Amino acid sequence: MEALEYQEIVSIVQNEIKQTSYKGYPIELYDPMNYIIQLGGKRLRPVTTLLATQLFSVEVSKALPAAKAIEVFHNFTLIHDDIMDKAPLRRGKETVHEKWNNNIAILSGDTLLIEVYNHFLEGKYENLSQILKVFNQTAIQVCEGQQLDMNFETREDVTIEEYINMIRLKTSVLVGGAFKIGALVAKANESEAALIYEFGVNLGIAFQLQDDYLDCFGDPKKFGKQVGGDIISNKKTFMMLKALEIDSTGELQSRVSQKVFNSEEKVESVKALYKKLKVDALAFDLMNEYYTKAIHSLHQIESLEDAKNKIIRFAEDLMKRSS
Repeated sequence: MEALEYQEIVSIVQNEIKQTSYKGYPIELYDPMNYIIQLGGKRLRPVTTLLATQLFSVEVSKALPAAKAIEVFHNFTLIHDDIMDKAPLRRGKETVHEKWNNNIAILSGDTLLIEVYNHFLEGKYENLSQILKVFNQTAIQVCEGQQLDMNFETREDVTIEEYINMIRLKTSVLVGGAFKIGALVAKANESEAALIYEFGVNLGIAFQLQDDYLDCFGDPKKFGKQVGGDIISNKKTFMMLKALEIDSTGELQSRVSQKVFNSEEKVESVKALYKKLKVDALAFDLMNEYYTKAIHSLHQIESLEDAKNKIIRFAEDLMKRSS
């Protein structure tokens, strides 16, 4: 069986999601669910599930219900995250709580989470309890990561180790979990499933470190959003924490402490300080370190080289999205 190209898998996922629709009464509960699901996005997580399934020579269609479940869970988290962040836009459109209201958004999000289990049931997987155990653990960890992120907003003593753990939980374990669930659908053994999980988690950390880097130094036209948002909000990223740790002048601390400031000026001065302290290069090195760890785990899996190369190309594309 020849492994499908990444773009072919993306098309399969997009078509499956396009056909996903929730119907029921009252419509105020179901309309927001359909709205968020059809809002678009890269569908990275369900794609990883299918990539993992074909790694073990199983037809990707077998993993579609599980992939859909993971994408629906991701969208549930987006609804609730947007409420917590008071975000007005998601993927360039009104967020669910803005289009309807907070109460409807909470309830629609809750219902989406329940639908996740219906999608897993659709797969009729013989090892469903094993798959659900991985999913439930992953879902809890994502919530732990979100809580840590909120805790960090009011803490002044956050360490770099704590930050890496937070992004591992909030972002990376869902990537790792999506890969692992795809492997379990294909009846991979425990060792193989653990290796593909490690690959996903480390790739997810590298991806988030890159996101932090691009928020400062990316091209807004290629990055897809305005750069400098993390600096303006004093978000405790790796670069911010590392710069505060090594800046002996206190210049960055005074910038962070300012209550009234010109946003553009603050962004440019902090970026200049990051470059002076070389934390931009350190961030790049750390990102590459996690990426290398990810690829090392993948290479330890005995599988068809063709399918493995498809995953490597996916990882390379993910890490080139552009500065």
